[in-house]
Amino acid sequence: MRFPSKDIVERLRREFPVGARVELVRMDDCQAPPPGTRGTVRGVDDTGSIMVAWDNGSGLSVVYGADLCRRLFEEVS
Repeated sequence: MRFPSKDIVERLRREFPVGARVELVRMDDCQAPPPGTRGTVRGVDDTGSIMVAWDNGSGLSVVYGADLCRRLFEEVS
């Protein structure tokens, strides 16, 4: 597996800032939370993995190029 460029890591950090809410789409890990699990971003490491505190207590990161999550945007009324 190749690591992403510094530019990609910086883009991920802008797209998934600390505190952002995300929802898991897929994760290639036998201990992964189920798809649809939500969590809060703790940061993006130098390999482009999104570090998440999942609402179910899991702390598995979303690995760049293997796993997928989507950012949630809260509607403001």
